[in-house]
Amino acid sequence: MPCMEAAVAVMESEGVDTVFGIPGAAILPLYAALQHSGIKHITVRHEEGGTHAADGWSRVTGKVGVCIGTSGPAGTNMITGLYTALADSIPMICITGQAERAKLHQEAFQAVDIVEIAKPVTKWAVQLKEPGQAPWVFREAFRIARSGRPGPVLIDLPIDVQRGLCDYDAAIDAPLPIDVPEPHPARVAAAVELLANAERPLILAGGGVIIADAADELRELAETLNVPVQVTLMGKGAFPENHELFAGMAGIQTQQRWGNQAFLESDVVLAIGARFGDRHTGTLDTYRGDRKFIHVDIEPTQIGKVFEPTLGVVGHAKPTLSALTSRARSLGVTHGEVWPSRVASLRSTLLRRDDFDDVPIKPPRVYRELNEHYGEDTTFVTAIGLYQIWSGQFQHTFLPRRYLVCGQAGPLGWEVPAAMGVKCAFPDRRVVAVAGDYSFQFLMEEIAVAAQYRIPFVIVMVNNEYLGLIRQAELPYEMNYAVDLHYGEGGIDHVKLMEAFGCPAVRVERPGDISGALEWADEESARLSLPVLVEVMVEREANAAMGPSLDKVKEFEPVPELAPAVD
Repeated sequence: MPCMEAAVAVMESEGVDTVFGIPGAAILPLYAALQHSGIKHITVRHEEGGTHAADGWSRVTGKVGVCIGTSGPAGTNMITGLYTALADSIPMICITGQAERAKLHQEAFQAVDIVEIAKPVTKWAVQLKEPGQAPWVFREAFRIARSGRPGPVLIDLPIDVQRGLCDYDAAIDAPLPIDVPEPHPARVAAAVELLANAERPLILAGGGVIIADAADELRELAETLNVPVQVTLMGKGAFPENHELFAGMAGIQTQQRWGNQAFLESDVVLAIGARFGDRHTGTLDTYRGDRKFIHVDIEPTQIGKVFEPTLGVVGHAKPTLSALTSRARSLGVTHGEVWPSRVASLRSTLLRRDDFDDVPIKPPRVYRELNEHYGEDTTFVTAIGLYQIWSGQFQHTFLPRRYLVCGQAGPLGWEVPAAMGVKCAFPDRRVVAVAGDYSFQFLMEEIAVAAQYRIPFVIVMVNNEYLGLIRQAELPYEMNYAVDLHYGEGGIDHVKLMEAFGCPAVRVERPGDISGALEWADEESARLSLPVLVEVMVEREANAAMGPSLDKVKEFEPVPELAPAVD
């Protein structure tokens, strides 16, 4: 059969039902096979947008997302998306067309060595050399993307290879097995011993818990030990934030005051699937303090990368959490109520206000309205900037894979295509993209894609007409330079822009109008099957609480007095 038909059959058997891409001359044999398959193709407006859509589809499904492009600039446009997926451990495959093999050294039209370009931002970048390799290369790509610490793969397809034939029988083929490493029993025992001897232990759940679908196991361990649980930004949703053992978020940007204080008072931290990113740790001397760390990760080389823990445990989060629970139960290890009560006291004492009635609107009020309006099953998508930091500080999340954020790479423009990917995966789920005005403008052409394919979701734009995070970062330099986006009467009219795409939009300038605008947007999006924008004009130079270390976060609004420290 045509080898590209075999490749498409592999994709179907791996659970791919939607791909995002842009056809071009050098990839048409693959498209010829795709058109007769059961896979839906969404034609995006930019290959980077396609990668982010595949990324969002993957994050919400747990399966491997796929983006397709032609040769040359299609592949180079995918690099940002590949980097984003690698940084956040997202399984994704990008497929590129290529000039025929005999032309690769002759500077043929749109012939670029995309394999070498992509190697630093992929787990594997490979060029298909022979038609007979097609089903096996695609199988291996899916295996590599899903195994160990997940991540992206790039497959480059010379057009002459795409036109070739191969022997393939789908009836006797299946996905390659994925190793799920079990933790060493001695290390599990050592970890439980450290937790048993702790006075103020914390469990820190990173994105690896969500990737491993181990939220139930995490909760079981926490309740068995009676130990409070914190989450990282990538781990939001791994533990319900209304649980009595929830201990908030620690960090120098996305954090709560009570979360930082709880972390600073802890003496042992069990970190699972967390990479100790610098926006979480801040100054390492403060973060580490005198506390002991147990670091659990599926990837051995992650352990000790940022700092050497007291104990490292290599293992998949799901069986490792189960093993820790079993060991703790067999020994009768559990903690009393003194430390959980202290964390609960911090939670009720060290708060930040979100009830502002000011005009212009103070940003925390936007997130209060989002918390009150949307239910636990809503999926939120957000990217990078002050609006993301406020989101991390104020938004509540209760379920895994319901809060999606491009944590490490932080590409602007990620929200809209990622939200499309989520909605394509779960058409009946309510999806909300929280975006800044500048990030929205990066890939706003993808609104046309959502309109064309009738992909409904709500976009809440927090608009300060600034590069807000950079403006705040410039404060120590005593400058406000090259970050002001305001011009004319009111800058870009995003309402008219959405209308140009055929989509509804509304601008909100008073806090009391936010709730009604959200309700209207929900109804319009569902009625028309279109993306709908709620543009919220906020205080232009509002600042988010942040600082260089967990104990030096600067607050920009009045806050209650600090609770007394634990003895």
